[in-house]
Amino acid sequence: MYKVAVLGDRDSIYGFAALGLEIYPVEDPVDGAHTLRRLAEREYAVVYITESLARQMEEELDKWRSRPLPAIIPIPGVSGNTGLGMRMVKKSVEQAVGSDII
Repeated sequence: MYKVAVLGDRDSIYGFAALGLEIYPVEDPVDGAHTLRRLAEREYAVVYITESLARQMEEELDKWRSRPLPAIIPIPGVSGNTGLGMRMVKKSVEQAVGSDII
C-alpha cells in the first residue's frame, strides 16, 4: 500500500502529523534530496514538500518530474505562498500537453 509523506521545516509540517501523514523535517536541500530518494524507495506515492525547500531543491525535483511516483506536490510553508507550486504545476502541464494552456 502506498504512503503519503510531508517534507519541510518542522514548523510548517508538524500539523500534518495530526492528519496521519508521516512528516520528515529537513532544513537543507542536501538532506531533503537524500530523504526524497529514501521515500521513493519505500513506495511513497505522494510527497508534499514546502515551497521554500522545493525552491532550494528545484534541480533535484526536475529529476523526479518524469517519473510516475512519487508525485511531488509543493505546499506553502509558514512563510506563506511563494507561487512556486503554481509554477511547477504549469511546467508539468506544459510538459504533458506540449503548450501553455494555463
